[in-house]
Amino acid sequence: MVRGGWDGHSPVEATDAFLPFLRSSGFAVDVSDSLEVYNSSLPAYDLVVQCWSDGELTEEQFGCLEGAVRSGTGLAGWHGGLVDAFRHSRGYMRMVGGQFVAHPGDFVEHRVDVVSTHPVVAGVRGFTVRTEQYWVLTDGLNDVHATTTFAPEDPWHAPLTVPAVWTRRWGAGRIFACTLGHAPQDLAVPQVRTMVERGMLWAAGRS
Repeated sequence: MVRGGWDGHSPVEATDAFLPFLRSSGFAVDVSDSLEVYNSSLPAYDLVVQCWSDGELTEEQFGCLEGAVRSGTGLAGWHGGLVDAFRHSRGYMRMVGGQFVAHPGDFVEHRVDVVSTHPVVAGVRGFTVRTEQYWVLTDGLNDVHATTTFAPEDPWHAPLTVPAVWTRRWGAGRIFACTLGHAPQDLAVPQVRTMVERGMLWAAGRS
């Protein structure tokens, strides 16, 4: 578990909330509050859970993380801790498959629609939350499991639907991303909590 960066996303509190689940699921968890864990080859971890908003990766650190994922280590995270991290690293954004660009209106009530039957979202129905609605740029390699739609308003002229939850293959590795999770209370929403827990297991190859 790698956590830190911008304090506004409560990286310690948010990740601490999932430690009991991970341990009860059979994981031995190492926690790093520094990006130095990416300074050299990672051990053969099943999963990296990353919650590090903003920040900068060196080329060597990105190479370490990307090499681990490509070789089979899962990568999972939520909100800015995964999709608004290391903006300067094009390689990182390409690997993760999405990048945050805006949350118009700041904290708004919006709907999350489930659009697949993947194990991460099986049995989860669409729901409404009031928090940041992430506008993300993504590519076609993602398997999208939930979406959110921005209503048209100035300056965009039509509804825009973007992924809210996706999975992705990268080499032998699996990646899980959820754009919800600005604050610990968002991660406590039952549907969000379920998807994140399942997403971590899926990324680790345990679903």
